[in-house]
Amino acid sequence: MRINVPVVGFIIGLFLPVIGFFIVYSLMFKATPIGTLLGSMMHDHRSASKVLTLSLLINLLPFVYFNTKRLDHAMRGIVSATMLYALVIVLIMFVW
Repeated sequence: MRINVPVVGFIIGLFLPVIGFFIVYSLMFKATPIGTLLGSMMHDHRSASKVLTLSLLINLLPFVYFNTKRLDHAMRGIVSATMLYALVIVLIMFVW
């Protein structure tokens, strides 16, 4: 399977922020259970957008890797997935 296709980058870009969310959770909210955190994020949209934005930073790792290896199509998939997450974060912050 070729790695320099946008679908591979898009899939990586979709799943890495989930891992990033758990990293942010373990670093910032050690004492609170995850159910309590998710419940508070449902009611407080500002904190939800902050946590989700921090979890997007993990997409920089494959982006830089694909950039140094000149895998431009896979890098395009990472950017597309990140923009999709950014759109959802803006909708959470201002609309819902």
